[in-house]
Amino acid sequence: MNIESLKLVYFSPTGTTKTIIEGIARGINQSPMETIDITKPEVRKQQLQTSENELLVIGVPVYVGRVPAIAIDWLHTIKARSTPAVCIVVYGNRQYGDALLELKDTMVKHGCVPIAYAAFVGEHSFSSSETPIASARPDVSDVNHAELFGKRINEKLLSISSVDHISDITVPGNYPYQQFKAWVLDFIAINDKCSQCGVCAQECPVGAIDLENSGSIDTNKCILCCACIKKCPENARTMKAGIVKNVSIHLSQTCQNRKEPVFFL
Repeated sequence: MNIESLKLVYFSPTGTTKTIIEGIARGINQSPMETIDITKPEVRKQQLQTSENELLVIGVPVYVGRVPAIAIDWLHTIKARSTPAVCIVVYGNRQYGDALLELKDTMVKHGCVPIAYAAFVGEHSFSSSETPIASARPDVSDVNHAELFGKRINEKLLSISSVDHISDITVPGNYPYQQFKAWVLDFIAINDKCSQCGVCAQECPVGAIDLENSGSIDTNKCILCCACIKKCPENARTMKAGIVKNVSIHLSQTCQNRKEPVFFL
């Protein structure tokens, strides 16, 4: 296939999905390349349109076995024209549930023709030094896998004459997708190290933190991504005792065995 450009799309509040997508892009080694970071609220105001001469690589984290609602809402606005696509999910060493199937279905519905899929492991959003869950992943091995996967994608593209010759690939998942109720919780503790620098508000993907007062958090907007905790330069934000903290302790105890990336090509 003649691919004229590469588009990278990712939702990555804590940077793990971004790292994987960038690794895959290095393996594909296609230019020109455009990066679309839909973690940023202003970027999600723009609609993406693609053609069959572009390769679209889309990466999202897994939230309770699903694609995050805020990401799926934007993905439903895509207008593609038989665009070959690569669908990637990144999960916290627990399970990726129906997320890969949901991402596949969404992309197909809006005009993409998936050519490859993968599920990678990244540090869980609830992970901390006290309750490590896939800590420091993706690591060197994960990134190497991502680059090799990118090379395999490129080889597959070279072996296909057109999108009409892309065969369907079955990925794990169930219908109906598993249901979950979004938590509305006040779970973030802020200590006296906070300097009101505003980094947390700038990094919040849903604008849940007041730029002038970082202690003011709109719990109805918060998606529990913990980007504000992980990216605070003063380490001034932690989890309060409660549901989220208890879940982090449980996952740290039950998700210790290392899981490796899985590929569907």
